[in-house]
Amino acid sequence: MNFAPGNLSSFHSEILQQTQLGQLCGQNELFCDRYEILRMLGRGGFGVTFLAKDAELPGQPLCVIKQLCPKVDDPKALENARQRFEREAKILGKLGSHSQIPMLLDYFETGEEFFLVQEYVRGSTLARLVRRSGCLSEVAIRQFLAEMLPLLDYIHRNNVIHRDIKPQNIIRCEDDGRLVLIDFGAVKEKLVQALDSSMKLASTHFIGTVGFAPPEQFSLRPVFASDIYALGMTCLYLLTGKAPLDLHSDRQTGALYWERLVHISQPLTQVLRKMTNVSLTNRYHSVRHILQDLNFKSPYDDLAQYLVKQPPPKTSTSANQDESNRKGYRTPAAKEAIAIRDWKQRREKKRWRPSQPPLGNSK
Repeated sequence: MNFAPGNLSSFHSEILQQTQLGQLCGQNELFCDRYEILRMLGRGGFGVTFLAKDAELPGQPLCVIKQLCPKVDDPKALENARQRFEREAKILGKLGSHSQIPMLLDYFETGEEFFLVQEYVRGSTLARLVRRSGCLSEVAIRQFLAEMLPLLDYIHRNNVIHRDIKPQNIIRCEDDGRLVLIDFGAVKEKLVQALDSSMKLASTHFIGTVGFAPPEQFSLRPVFASDIYALGMTCLYLLTGKAPLDLHSDRQTGALYWERLVHISQPLTQVLRKMTNVSLTNRYHSVRHILQDLNFKSPYDDLAQYLVKQPPPKTSTSANQDESNRKGYRTPAAKEAIAIRDWKQRREKKRWRPSQPPLGNSK
């Protein structure tokens, strides 16, 4: 939701007045002599997010500035938080090289507040799309998982737990239709841990969203399977239009009753049940196992398959074309791997081919 300076509730007006960026909304003064603050995009328990223009770059592109506000008076705690923030921001910057994660443009600390500047993704959240267009079909859910599971695998391969996957944090980009995952909770959690450890207090700060977060996350012990649970809950929302707290549940086990609200196949039902199992023991622990059960191929397996050096097949051009048609669509990574393999094969042939005068210009 966008919050413009005018026509705000007293609650949001108070937020704007209490935050450094909020006071600059609609003003001519630039933040850090660079960013023109346009409006507030949203607020969480640990900070506020604003839309801004980068006045230093040509065209003044839009960006998102997240202001994290860990209030603390202890200098040691603040220094510990500063070090954690810098470490986690660098990890976020590494993840931002993926096309489905907003690129980290800058990060810095002023006073006792921390700021992240990220790429602005123009589009609508899945929560808004469901409210606007209705629930998704099984085909659409399978396509959603085909797009999100490889992304989640990438995040986990980088030893990061998102901690707050939900429909409000997944955007369908207007420009190219890709799904983009925003608002990583890892940075916030590391700041909380740094402050609590410095002040020798037991952490009571929960990072996540009630309903989408599993029990172990409430106990402040999130694992990779916690993200899998949240992604499964997101699927249930997309299928039913109901948030987890709006679904009936078993009081003893916590299991949700959702199957009668949807019309999907038994294989997909079983996958979603296992993704959203309250018991960590009975839940999926790896994205790859979900891909296998859905008969999806991991993009890493796909790439490895085509990079294996094999002798060229002894078939005609038409036979090769038929084989290509049977295989159907290949991912960009697979196409690139095939091109690399073919280039290597052509290079090997040239090494053993007698030199000949060129027949014409070639590239």
